[in-house]
Amino acid sequence: MNIVLGVTGGIAAYKAAHIVRILKEAGHSVRVVPTESALRFVGAPTWEALSGQAVQTDVFTRVEDVEHVLIGQEADLVLIAPATADSLARIRAGIADDLLTATVLTTTAPVVVAPAMHTEMWFNPATVDNVIVLRSRGVHVLEPASGRLTGADSGPGRLPEPQEIVDFALSVHREAAAQSASGLLAGRRVFISAGGTREPLDPVRFLGNRSSGKQGAALAAAAHRAGAEVCLASANIDSSILASLPTGIDIREVETTAQLESVCREQAAQADIVIMAAAVADYRPAQTAGHKMKKDGDAGLTIELVQNPDILAGLVENRREGQTIVGFAAETGSPETSAAEMARQKIVRKRCDLLVFNDVSGGKTFGHDTTSVEVLALTDTGAVGLGDFTGDKADVSVSVMDTIAKHAVE
Repeated sequence: MNIVLGVTGGIAAYKAAHIVRILKEAGHSVRVVPTESALRFVGAPTWEALSGQAVQTDVFTRVEDVEHVLIGQEADLVLIAPATADSLARIRAGIADDLLTATVLTTTAPVVVAPAMHTEMWFNPATVDNVIVLRSRGVHVLEPASGRLTGADSGPGRLPEPQEIVDFALSVHREAAAQSASGLLAGRRVFISAGGTREPLDPVRFLGNRSSGKQGAALAAAAHRAGAEVCLASANIDSSILASLPTGIDIREVETTAQLESVCREQAAQADIVIMAAAVADYRPAQTAGHKMKKDGDAGLTIELVQNPDILAGLVENRREGQTIVGFAAETGSPETSAAEMARQKIVRKRCDLLVFNDVSGGKTFGHDTTSVEVLALTDTGAVGLGDFTGDKADVSVSVMDTIAKHAVE
């Protein structure tokens, strides 16, 4: 996600450095746009080192790129922290005489503001009125914390902690993205498989994979928020993840590939959109021992495996008219073929409408809260990319679901 972090001239500007780090560690692209006054508290080299992007404050640098418009147009979220009383007044008035205020005036992305100032400034009627007007225009103003301020002062006006600001800003983006897709998914049935199947060797051991199911569960939550009727096939997903899902999602718990296939056939028959996010075992033991297998001296153990059915291929073969089927590809690549090329080959081979691809080389994304994916679409000439999304799995899921929804109604 492309995030613009505006920093204005308050002593709390140093806390914004932590905000940059949190967002970057979550996989987001962060463009810091400070005011001239902010640079008197924290210099440009700090922002550039933390964000990895150049810093400017005026509208006359790189004029050929029309950056005072481009930055706002390309932003998925604009976050201003800290926001001084002066900056609130300037944004309310529509002033655009520096890069930050011009960005706010041009963006159509959600705008989140985290004020920080002395208590008297926060409660001044002018500031109170500015906040009321900004909120009425759709700007999300986070209430300041109460605590120690500059000098000996203490009271309301303190900048909230960086993690609290980030959590609030990302939740605003998530809700805004869900609302943009709500008209597309309202009244539609979405079936999602998630997690990793397990194939028992004996009553104790199994063949499985490292999928946590976090991404698929997040997709189910995003589809539900967008107004869809959602059924989630949960293949060995931790109960804490399932407990965090919104109420109203129909959860069908499965363990093996055969159990998952049965649920998929049943639910796909009535779903408008089918999303196969589960990591399905390609093979299962030819035989399952009825008791725990013991070591037999120094002898090794040979296990015969048989191939599991290709659930995605079966769903594509029996698809209903107008149904959208989405596959997932977690690839590591090989010395001969890149992970991305393998994903493109897979969507052509499987003939699903869309494919969500992520590179899992070195264990990336498995069990983590962040991910990086590309959504591919199948065309008459092969695979084409519809978008790359990086960040928290919940935020990525909203963007992926929005992409799926728009494609499904075309």
